[in-house]
Amino acid sequence: MNQAFKALSDPTRRKILELLKEGDMTAGEIAEHFKISKPSISHHLNLLKNADLVLWEKEGQNIIYSLNTTVFQEIMKWAFEFIEGRHSDE
Repeated sequence: MNQAFKALSDPTRRKILELLKEGDMTAGEIAEHFKISKPSISHHLNLLKNADLVLWEKEGQNIIYSLNTTVFQEIMKWAFEFIEGRHSDE
């Protein structure tokens, strides 16, 4: 979960997640929403993949990115437990 929090700390990565909330996208489609280089977008996507926040699937020559809602559910569970004062054994 530490990688997820680190990935979420960057505003560009949070914006990518907001875009993916609306639907699956290719890296090129994601890059159209930013004024940074495509290699920078790829770097951000790799960090999001490594944190398991996004899933990817190769479709022909494209890679389609989507949100991994399971990880978001785990983060929310942790946050609620934290707020309620419960401690996890993890």
